[in-house]
Amino acid sequence: MPHFFVLLVLLAAFPPLSTDMYLPAIPALQRIWGCPLLVVNLTLIGFFSAYCLFLLVYGPLSDRFGRRRPLLVGLAVYIVASLGCAAAGSVYWMIGLRLLQGAGGAAASALSLAMTKDLYDGLQRVRIMAHLAVVIALAPMLAPLIGGAVMVWFNWRWIFVLLAGWGLVCFIWVCRMPETFAGTAAGGKAVLLDGYRRLLQNFRFIGLALATSSFALPAFAFIAGSSDIYINRFGLTPQQFSGFFAFNAAGLMIGPLVFNRLSDNFSPEALMAAGFGCVLGGGVWMAAAPATGPWHLALPNWVIAFGLGLCRPPANNLALEQVDQDAGAASALLIFIFMLIGAGGMGLISMNWHDKVKVLGWMAVAAGTISLGFWLSFKNRFAPLPH
Repeated sequence: MPHFFVLLVLLAAFPPLSTDMYLPAIPALQRIWGCPLLVVNLTLIGFFSAYCLFLLVYGPLSDRFGRRRPLLVGLAVYIVASLGCAAAGSVYWMIGLRLLQGAGGAAASALSLAMTKDLYDGLQRVRIMAHLAVVIALAPMLAPLIGGAVMVWFNWRWIFVLLAGWGLVCFIWVCRMPETFAGTAAGGKAVLLDGYRRLLQNFRFIGLALATSSFALPAFAFIAGSSDIYINRFGLTPQQFSGFFAFNAAGLMIGPLVFNRLSDNFSPEALMAAGFGCVLGGGVWMAAAPATGPWHLALPNWVIAFGLGLCRPPANNLALEQVDQDAGAASALLIFIFMLIGAGGMGLISMNWHDKVKVLGWMAVAAGTISLGFWLSFKNRFAPLPH
């Protein structure tokens, strides 16, 4: 089903495209609108907050009505909001429209993950997730480069025109695809909430979701703070920043590649633990070393990104293996927890810290400690994944 795989890639790439393509424009918007970084970063935080909230809506709706109809509604909202962002005349209009954009874009990620459970099983699914992670990692590598080029040749508004075009391509594709899950025939509001009740009572699912989602704290804090650190602190141009950001994002792509290469010889659980350790080690390096230039941020953050890329495919698959029904709700809740913690990381790094690089390092130390500690304490409660 190669056509489905391509569609899953297009849908799952919505979050990095919607944020990372916009990053090179943030310092310029600070100057244009005369706003501090914290206010401009509300356009990022607002996107992810709405995104998180509506993940919880699309998941159970797709379990009842199928994947296709909620996905089409979300994509339509995303396209309209993206065009509105392109026409925004103030930071406050931008914040509001980014909220709407996040509400629409949430359908793409939540339902792309649910569709992998509809279409693939067992080891095939974890390998597909790893392949997806490899391809999707190209999005945060290429998005800032595209955004930087748009800033050179046009202006920031065209970034959102491109995002609207991406949404339109996906909308047309979904219109032509068959349904992957028929949905249930009936169910009211209480039935829609039953899925979340069952998931919240599932210790293995919730525990693993919370532990692995702690990685969102340093990952999304880096997204929100990287342009300020690289451009304003280290004096890089927007184009140089895009290159460093792409270097950091390369770790997200190489991690799943390494997973696929090693998964025949090592268990998914062992590779997942190794990823947790990389996040912890990269955080210790970043927090302990003095940051006097851009490489002092880029190199340890690459290790953190590599660890995240290595552990996310088996961790997501292991979490989904803990549920027998409510795949849409489980996928939505898994991404919701990750994104909500990520939004908190964005808010923290936007505060007036003396040394934001060390703050990023300590966030990674905390995330690595939580995830590795949870896994070492409770791994015996999880059935081994096939390999």
